[in-house]
Amino acid sequence: MEQIALGDTNRRTTRLGFGCSSLMGALSRRDSIRLLETAYDAGIRHFDVAPMYGYGEAESCVGEFLQNHRDITVTTKFGIASPKNSVFLQMGRRIAGPIAKKIPSLKQSLVKVANTATHNNERPAFTAGEAKASLERSLQALHTDHVDLWLLHEVEAHDLQDDTLLTFLESEIKRGRIGTFGIGSRKEKISTLLGERPPYCRTLQYEWSVFEPRITAPKPFRIHHRSLTNNFRTLHTVLLNNKNLTHRWSESTNTDLANPESLAHLMLKAALVMNPASIILFSSKNPQHIQANVIAADTTRESQARQLYTLVQSERGQLLHPDRSNE
Repeated sequence: MEQIALGDTNRRTTRLGFGCSSLMGALSRRDSIRLLETAYDAGIRHFDVAPMYGYGEAESCVGEFLQNHRDITVTTKFGIASPKNSVFLQMGRRIAGPIAKKIPSLKQSLVKVANTATHNNERPAFTAGEAKASLERSLQALHTDHVDLWLLHEVEAHDLQDDTLLTFLESEIKRGRIGTFGIGSRKEKISTLLGERPPYCRTLQYEWSVFEPRITAPKPFRIHHRSLTNNFRTLHTVLLNNKNLTHRWSESTNTDLANPESLAHLMLKAALVMNPASIILFSSKNPQHIQANVIAADTTRESQARQLYTLVQSERGQLLHPDRSNE
């Protein structure tokens, strides 16, 4: 699998990374480790986690996995705290898990109850003191003395008023406890952060899909996620409802875009092709989907992916606002 330098660190890793937000939620620890092992065996070497993932348990799951795979790179984050009532959640999972397997229709209701019971309404404090405490917890959960990338999670420019945080981040690089740092936030916040707080923006992690304009600035280093998820569902729905469009685009890309798997693979490949100096993250709870995505990333033709991106961009307005096409 193609590799890339991880920002301004001395580490190299795979351009395709695995997002760990699905670990330890509806999955058991055994199944979560199985997903990580599947991604590793498929060739993925970059893994993205956060204290809040998996109701606060995903970091420790990645930490267990990390003990046997020291050649991987890991991103974790600071800003959004671990969920509250974790003991309550662990007890609830043991009770609710078997019920959800027997009655799948109850699964979403159980997830909503868990989210309500564990939601933390506190606004994160992006201070050096809070950062230090968070980093200590993450290193302990991950069973390591070092993380490759540490992101300020869902931060906004007005959160970064005290530059003792920046001093702390730089000192942790010198100590060797983090490889580099950056911002992990929503795409609409990125331009303000770049304009007002550029020293924090060594790495930027945010959404990108075929619906987004091409990024022309070579720096800073970028990691993108959500190339599929809702964006895939949006495009798939449009194609399902417009057979003429599906036929025309399928001919143009030489791909059966009525097939949801083919469409998803081409969208993932387009994210890699259109962002050649970036890491692209994806998440899945399905081992077969993980394997298929890695194969697609390696084998899908670049020309087909570029053509899909060109088609989406040229007809983006009609795709997102089909009612306006008759105006």
